[in-house]
Amino acid sequence: MTIKLDHIIVPANDKRESAEFLAGILGVTAGPQTGPFYPVTTGNGVTLDFMDSDDFRWHHCAFLVPEEDFDAIHARIKASGAKWYADPDGSGVGEINTRDGGRGVYFDDPGGHAMEVLTVPYGGWR
Repeated sequence: MTIKLDHIIVPANDKRESAEFLAGILGVTAGPQTGPFYPVTTGNGVTLDFMDSDDFRWHHCAFLVPEEDFDAIHARIKASGAKWYADPDGSGVGEINTRDGGRGVYFDDPGGHAMEVLTVPYGGWR
């Protein structure tokens, strides 16, 4: 049996703002709104379905990106004014991590979620 992740619901104070922010950083499209959701579709077909909510805890979403796209994505993170950092605990502000021979960076979205882009999965390529 093959199991494939289809979507994740991500609560947000402003679903459209959060979805369009993430889509802009990743260089993909957000929307259109479907029911209560404002989706961001990743390259592998998984959607992050942002939904308005006043009560939620932050989420962490990590995106594996090609090495050749990392610099452009990182430039968009910096241009957005979002806080970005090297480590999941928020340390290494303004730095990029180089774990497992790749590059990675964490950044905060407008709703307080911790997003991440990395070029090599943790533990290295399998």
